[in-house]
Amino acid sequence: MNSAPKHPIFCIKWPWDNHQNQKTPNNNNNPTNSPCNLDNTPWIFKSVQNLGIAAFNFINSAAPPPNSLKSPFKLNQKRGNLSPNEQGEAEQRAFAAALASGKEATVLEFYSPKCRLCNSLLPFVIEIENRNSDWLNIVMADAENDHWLPELLHYDVKYVPCFVLIDKYGNALAKTGVPNSRLHVIAGVSHLLKTRRKQKN
Repeated sequence: MNSAPKHPIFCIKWPWDNHQNQKTPNNNNNPTNSPCNLDNTPWIFKSVQNLGIAAFNFINSAAPPPNSLKSPFKLNQKRGNLSPNEQGEAEQRAFAAALASGKEATVLEFYSPKCRLCNSLLPFVIEIENRNSDWLNIVMADAENDHWLPELLHYDVKYVPCFVLIDKYGNALAKTGVPNSRLHVIAGVSHLLKTRRKQKN
């Protein structure tokens, strides 16, 4: 019958396939070896391939390298390497250093490692600290750690996440209410900061 080679209807060719094909010893630059060879295809399909390669390269170049963000949560990112006792002591030292820094206020965020809402707020809290770093510190406090029991009782914290705005003397100025949603918590933190700015002015 017809002895012409059959080609697949659809052919997926990933950008990295080019490098693999170049390293194949039996390739011998023969374009018929690969069923995904696009050398003899219409220009429109070559354009689609070029767009795919460009998109792949763009995504790789846009991805930030690891550890490129300055985060106030570095202690908590290493939580797996610290025992609960060491973690609590490290957070307590961070709180003491924040109060001793001379900045006008500190936000103490009570969180739980099991709280998904707490984890989802990380980018927002980093942005808040970066924007207000001239007058504000942000410190994390694991509400499940016994080291924070005195502060939990003193600031009357009964839920997480709970953000407490504290002056440089350790006095609580305000705190966020019971969290109903992520947007509710963000609005509460923004209100805390606006209240403090009004007091400054």
